[in-house]
Amino acid sequence: QVQLVESGGGLVQAGGSLRLSCAASGRTFSSSAMAWFRQAPGKEREAVAHINWNGGSTYYADPVKGRFTISRDNAKNTVYLQMNSLKPEDTAVYYCAASLSRYPGDYDYWGQGTQVTVSS
Repeated sequence: QVQLVESGGGLVQAGGSLRLSCAASGRTFSSSAMAWFRQAPGKEREAVAHINWNGGSTYYADPVKGRFTISRDNAKNTVYLQMNSLKPEDTAVYYCAASLSRYPGDYDYWGQGTQVTVSS
């Protein structure tokens, strides 16, 4: 089992920044690919960014490329999402997810989510 707890969400003006954190406990975090997803009201959940088990590879959805950065600290069992140049369309609940695999693919564990609201 893996438990994931997100933090760092909040209200920010357009153009601002936020840093989300996801603290993991349970199964060996350092062997798991991790990801951030988001779900806006009335929309389906979408992947935002993925990172492999050692941070050597990252992947981003087109809407966030160049603005968001995913990273991880395996010593702290934590994955981060640095979000810069935020736009109102980034408003969503952001979820952290963990895979049983070292590489991005299916995700087996999910956090409870943290709200990000970007005002115009």
